[in-house]
Amino acid sequence: MKKVLLSFAFAALVAGGAVAQEKPKTTAPQEQAKTGAALTFEETEHNFGDITQGDVVEHTFKFKNTGNQPLVIERVDVSCGCTTPDWTKEPVMPGKSGFITAKFNSAGKLGQQKKPLTIHSNAAEGTKYVYIVTNIKDKSTASASQK
Repeated sequence: MKKVLLSFAFAALVAGGAVAQEKPKTTAPQEQAKTGAALTFEETEHNFGDITQGDVVEHTFKFKNTGNQPLVIERVDVSCGCTTPDWTKEPVMPGKSGFITAKFNSAGKLGQQKKPLTIHSNAAEGTKYVYIVTNIKDKSTASASQK
């Protein structure tokens, strides 16, 4: 009986200690944006419309650092080798603008395509995405419709 009572007492102490611990305070996303870099795009998706298989198209996404710290883009990831990114390499100061360029090669592709570009930076809100969209028509079909 003594062991059972001691077990319950020990369990109560452990549970009470766990409840007493406080979680570390986290900063709200709105506060983070005020105290760091912030990446704000003019547009997050660009549609090239219909293109012909083999066409190479390019679009530049413009952004502004709407935060209060310099913005540094660490890298831009793409989903396949058909898309080549380029971006502003130097820090973008608060209130200034930069770019992300996507060059898309449609060789070997057909139909609807939506390709993401994943932007990794020191922005307070974390990873951002922009997209290029197109519909790729077969070369033979496209040339026949132009006659």
